Amino acid sequence: MVGASAALAQDAAPPVFDAGLAQRLGADDHGMRGYVFVLLKTGPNKMPDGPERDDMYRGHFANMTRLSKEGKLALAGPYDGVDGWRGLFVLAVKDIEEARKLVATDPVIIKGEMVAEYHRYYGSAALMLVPEQHDKLARKKF
Repeated sequence: MVGASAALAQDAAPPVFDAGLAQRLGADDHGMRGYVFVLLKTGPNKMPDGPERDDMYRGHFANMTRLSKEGKLALAGPYDGVDGWRGLFVLAVKDIEEARKLVATDPVIIKGEMVAEYHRYYGSAALMLVPEQHDKLARKKF
């Protein structure tokens, strides 16, 4: 069966370079771009369950939605909480300082529920397609 798969792969047309898409996504000649990876960790201030915590998380999701619509947030999601790792952002920004300013607008950071750790990341510019493709897959919004 491996031989048949290899033969099919050879018959498939190679992907066609889309200069307009590459430019829109900020891709370099390798189809890559720079990002800032943000690791969200448990912070010093655990917000107790209740309306204030619920409001904080509503604000957190609203902030992520805003950043995504602005083309700044390429990817986000929660971790399992092991070792204090709570979530991640992949921000399409030029440097860590800009990422810090954006993350500082998030209620979970403002309240101290989480703290952020920042790292430069070089990855596929196709990550910029995640928000628009995700919207086509989600039946419910946060």
